[in-house]
Amino acid sequence: MILGIYANFFLLTARLTNNQFNIMLIQNISVIGLGKLGGTMAGCLASRGFNVIGVDVSYPAVEALNAGRAPAQETGLDELIYANRNRLRGTPSHEEAILGSELSFVIVPTPSDDRGAFSLQYAAHAFEAIGKALATCDHYHTVVLTSTVLPGATRYGLLPILEQHSGKKCGQDFGLCYSPEFIALGTVIRDYLNPDFYLVGQFDDRCGAALESVNTRTALNCAPTKRMSLENAELAKISINSFVTLKISYANMLADFCERIPGGDVDVVSDAIGLDKRIGRRYLTGGFGYGGPCFPRDNVALNFVGDHLGASCELLHVNDEFNRGIAERYVNRLRPYLRNNSTVAVLGLAYKPLSHVIEESSGIFLCKALSSLGLRVIGFDPLANDAARTALQNYALVADSLRACLQDAETVLITTPDDAFKQFTGEDYLGEKSSVTLIDFWRCLPESTRNHPGIRYIPMGHCLDDSAAASALKGLWRGGSNSTL
Repeated sequence: MILGIYANFFLLTARLTNNQFNIMLIQNISVIGLGKLGGTMAGCLASRGFNVIGVDVSYPAVEALNAGRAPAQETGLDELIYANRNRLRGTPSHEEAILGSELSFVIVPTPSDDRGAFSLQYAAHAFEAIGKALATCDHYHTVVLTSTVLPGATRYGLLPILEQHSGKKCGQDFGLCYSPEFIALGTVIRDYLNPDFYLVGQFDDRCGAALESVNTRTALNCAPTKRMSLENAELAKISINSFVTLKISYANMLADFCERIPGGDVDVVSDAIGLDKRIGRRYLTGGFGYGGPCFPRDNVALNFVGDHLGASCELLHVNDEFNRGIAERYVNRLRPYLRNNSTVAVLGLAYKPLSHVIEESSGIFLCKALSSLGLRVIGFDPLANDAARTALQNYALVADSLRACLQDAETVLITTPDDAFKQFTGEDYLGEKSSVTLIDFWRCLPESTRNHPGIRYIPMGHCLDDSAAASALKGLWRGGSNSTL
C-alpha cells in the first residue's frame, strides 16, 4: 500500500513544473469547522502524517480536539483523534490557523433556505475571517471549500469576500478550490480515506495541483483526482447525490411492483439487473425512501437551480414527490396487520444504521403516522434515541433497550437494517408472547428468525398473496394473443 502511495506521488510530481513542485511539500493543513465531517477530516489527515490545526467558533469543540477527544460524534472518531493527538491542535483563531498552514479546508454548514437553495451565511463568515488572515499571510495559501454549495457560489458568492478582506488577488496571492467529499454518516472515516475519486474544482492549475498533492498522500486506495472548473465541480457534486436518489426511488418502485406479481421478490430482480454494468447493484435495494441531511435537500436544491436557469427539471420534481409519499403508502399497506389499540414497536429511528441523525427519517414518520391511527407506539434505535425522544413527544415512547421496546409489542416494524436487529433471535422477538408479527422493510432478518414458528414474517418487497397477484396479472391477458396491451 505504501509503495502504491509513493508511486502515485512520483507520477504526479513528474507532471508538475518546478514552481508547482514546491507546493507538493505541503505538510501543515487547517480544517475550518469541526463538525462530523470537519472533525473527521482533521483526524484522518493527521493519521496520514499531516500536522493539522482545527478551527471552530465553538470552544467545546476546540477544547475537545486539544484534549485528544472527538469534537463531534462519529463512529470511530474518538479513537482516531486520540491516536493522532500529537499532530492535532485546535484554535478559535482563523488567523492562527491560516498563518500556520499552507492549505485549509472549509467545512461549515450550508443549510437549506425556504427556496430550497443553500445558504452561504456561515461560509461567508468563515471566508471573511480567512480573508482577514490572508491579509497578514506572507506565503501562498490554498483555500478549499468542502461544504456543499450550488453552481456559482464559490466564484461569485465567496471569492469576492476573500479578495475584499485580504486585499489580494486569487491566483496571484492565494488559491481557491471547491472540493466536496462523498461520505455517509457512520462511515465517514472509511469513506474519506477510501474515496472512489476526488472531485476538484480549481480556480487555476496551481491551486488544483496543491490540492491534488494532498489528496494523493491522503487516500489509502490511490483514488484518482478529477480536476475541472469551479462551476463544473459544484454541479457534479450535487448531481451525483441527486442521481443516487433517482436510483433509490427506482428500487422502491421495483419493490412495489414485486409485491403485486406472483412470486415477486425485489432482491432477486435487483440482483439480476445489478449485474448489468450500466446499472450496478449499489443503492438498488428496495426499502424505504432516501432521507438524512443530504439526499433530500440536494435533490430539491438542484431542482431550484434548474428552475432558475430555465432547465427542464420535471424528473427531479417527480422524484421528490415519489420519495416523500413512500412512508405514507407503506402506512396504508400496513393497516391489515395492525389491530386497533394494539402496541407497535418501530425499530430504527435514525434515517440509516450507524447514525444519530433523525432528519427526514422514515422511522420517525411511521411513529407519528401510526400514533395518529390510535395505536400505542414504542420505538428504539441503537444511536438515535435521544434525538428521537424530542421529535416524538406526544406521539410515541422511546425505549431504553431493544428488549424493553419489544416487551408488549404484537407487531414489530424493522425500518433500518441495523446489525442489532439482525442479531436478535426469534425467541428474543417473542419474549413471553406466544406470537408476534415482524414486518421487515429491508428483508434483513436471518432465516432462523423468519421461519420461527411463533413469528409471522412479512417481508416488504415480496408478494404476500400469490393467488390475488396472479388473478390481477391474468387480467392483462384475458384476450389471449389478441390482447391489445
